[in-house]
Amino acid sequence: MFGIVLILVTAFPGFTEPPAPRDGQAATKFRVYVGTYTNAKSKGIYLLELDTETGKLTSKGLAAESESPSFLAIHPNKKFLYAVNEVSNFEGKSAGSVTGFSIDPKTGMLTRIARQSTLGAGPCHLSIVRDGKVLLVANYGGGSIAALPLRDDGGIEPAASFIQHEGTSVDPARQKEPHAHSINIDLTQRFVVAADLGLDRVFVYSLDTKNAKLAPNTPSAATVAPGSGPRHFAFHPDQTHAYVINEMKSTVTTFDYDSDKGVLTETQTTSTLPDGFTGTSYTAEVQVHPSGKYLYGSNRGHDSIAVFAIEPKTGKLTSKGQVPTGGKTPRNFGIDPTGRFLLAENQDSDSIVVFRIDPETGGLTPTGQSVSVPFPVCVKFLPID
Repeated sequence: MFGIVLILVTAFPGFTEPPAPRDGQAATKFRVYVGTYTNAKSKGIYLLELDTETGKLTSKGLAAESESPSFLAIHPNKKFLYAVNEVSNFEGKSAGSVTGFSIDPKTGMLTRIARQSTLGAGPCHLSIVRDGKVLLVANYGGGSIAALPLRDDGGIEPAASFIQHEGTSVDPARQKEPHAHSINIDLTQRFVVAADLGLDRVFVYSLDTKNAKLAPNTPSAATVAPGSGPRHFAFHPDQTHAYVINEMKSTVTTFDYDSDKGVLTETQTTSTLPDGFTGTSYTAEVQVHPSGKYLYGSNRGHDSIAVFAIEPKTGKLTSKGQVPTGGKTPRNFGIDPTGRFLLAENQDSDSIVVFRIDPETGGLTPTGQSVSVPFPVCVKFLPID
């Protein structure tokens, strides 16, 4: 069984609450786009609607056909959506692709407008810079990252920057080569972080947004314990802490983050599983609650949501237990922009289950709401104006 990890954050000395809601956080209804792996059941990207006043989740059907659109990103202008196509061959080359869609403002349905090579096989994660000019992608199969310029009309230019990771780590089955698993941009938009499962390293790059160019930072990476397999990464909104969830060892590593220099310094690593657990489990997603008080991550195998408190000054974690996700293999999850609900995607039971988030404790309570979606992998929210 597999599951989700929740980390509680109490108020930080010197840390103020986030500013008034913006960019859709004041909305009460959201379109929810679901990325999937396409197979006999799934055809592409699906559309749901979430009412954050009631917690009701409603299926709106297939938004667009696309080939294994496993991870999604919505453009800051809310007019376009981008999806990696997690394939190993594109146009006869060992590469995957990224597809751009226009979003119908009335229906939320998607129309394909662009597709471009990611230059590496098996792209699994992407991010868009705040000004909407650059798309960043991590290629798991190829062990590489790339930066692709975006046009004002939503079109995607060929990659302007491509970096191939090199090396191995200690697990011969999973780490005989690099596997870039995520790519994230800090709030300053100056630094990019790429977690590489195959190398047990979290790389940091400087980003020239004008020219879509990436360059290794100094130091170039933070390391985690051998055999950990860093997967997804999340910045705390205070920009002084950050977290990487380690797939292979089912742990979360806490970092101090120097946003001026782009430097990560490990301060703690803690398990996402309950004491005494002896089964097989692998983590997947990690996210910080919009309030900055909680952090969540998914365990696939234990099929639960673990809860941690974050110590205010140091950002270190204390376990607060686990909550079942109500399905099998929660590969990903999403927290709605209002911070009221968490949607757990149970990949192997084709379900998305809704949990209400307690604003005082960060605890999760199932609402009884669940929607069937084939092979769900990623969810992204867009406010309905």
